[in-house]
Amino acid sequence: MTFKSLGLTDALLKAIEEKGYTTPSPIQEKAIPHILAGKDVLASAQTGTGKTAGFTLPVLQYLSETKHPKYRPVRALVLTPTRELAAQILENVREYSTHLDIKSTVVFGGVKASGQIATLRRGVDILVATPGRLLDLHSQKAVSFNRIDVLILDEADRMLDMGFARDLNKIMSYLPAKRQNLLFSATFSKEIKRLAEGILKNPVMVNAAPQNSTAEMVSQKAYLVDKGKKTQVVTNLIKDGNWNQVLIFTRTKHGANKLTKKLIGAGISAAAIHGNKSQGARTKALKSFKENTIRVMVATDIAARGLDIPLLPHVINFELPNVPEDYVHRIGRTGRAGASGQAISLVCSEETEYQAEIEKLLKKKLETEIIEGFEPTDTAGPKRAATQKKGSFNKKKKGVGASHRGGSGTKKKRPSDGNSEGAGRNRSRNRRR
Repeated sequence: MTFKSLGLTDALLKAIEEKGYTTPSPIQEKAIPHILAGKDVLASAQTGTGKTAGFTLPVLQYLSETKHPKYRPVRALVLTPTRELAAQILENVREYSTHLDIKSTVVFGGVKASGQIATLRRGVDILVATPGRLLDLHSQKAVSFNRIDVLILDEADRMLDMGFARDLNKIMSYLPAKRQNLLFSATFSKEIKRLAEGILKNPVMVNAAPQNSTAEMVSQKAYLVDKGKKTQVVTNLIKDGNWNQVLIFTRTKHGANKLTKKLIGAGISAAAIHGNKSQGARTKALKSFKENTIRVMVATDIAARGLDIPLLPHVINFELPNVPEDYVHRIGRTGRAGASGQAISLVCSEETEYQAEIEKLLKKKLETEIIEGFEPTDTAGPKRAATQKKGSFNKKKKGVGASHRGGSGTKKKRPSDGNSEGAGRNRSRNRRR
């Protein structure tokens, strides 16, 4: 199978070739023909498998082949939960549309809206947005939904998890009834299927990987270690292994800051990224990490999805997530696009149930070892693992159901486009961050 055989135009094929892609990934191979045919699609794919290109390429082709007014109204809308993912999608859109007459932009919170409004007024064909900022701009009449032909929900399960259900309801109520709908998610949970029922019409279901699977190229290992010795273990792993690019996950913002400070004190360049950081600080940290000017980025689960870091070799779970699904998304930052990667988890006595729930989800045991000189002695009992709480998507509201191309929600304070770091989860967990 080649990209040309999927029916893509020469302009897109040239952009794909310049990116170095040779053959389509399974999700691209399965989804692109259906999207080009104008069908609604419900797609699930393991993170790092080319999901973004799977919807971006055919949508760009549709936009380039159909006429548009000179003022360029928004005709394709991509909704995504976090700023980092939104920025990454826009980057992909612009790379793939290099040889097309297509204009695109991104809007999200944490930055002044004036520049975003000015860009929208000049006209864009495809808009990538986080829900909160998009609704703010719509209320200011800075963006119109009247001409939208294609709606894409990316990382839809994460949007529900972060509490964006009401915002999604409201956005749906403003969109034209006649449009194509594409819903991409890392998993096909019951909540996602209910969401799909309210948006998609006779969708084609595409599943390119088993639910909650992890990349085959990712080596996974757990080390049993005392809670108070984790920092020293991490420092030793990085220094002894001469690791130069390591993404470390903590459960809390305070924990991320504390670990970052200790790593810097140990002579390891590091930066933290989480919801309390300004957008400028988050962008700077990610840029430095990608360019290898810092060795370590310490992150909360705000970075578990959407960060596309080519050839990232190492992910460390300094603390296991208490929601087992988050483990899959965390380690999905490595082993992307067929590359190999290593995921290491440090497990103290309080986290043994977290590990058990993760193993139950994965349907396999993690290789577990004890490091000589760091034999665990903690006797604290295990904490209970949590289950994900999804926001309910009110599909019964008038206007939420959508028609194939060719709902209103109750007013409530919105989550803040990636700063909430899980506004839809149980509140005790959110406070700990």
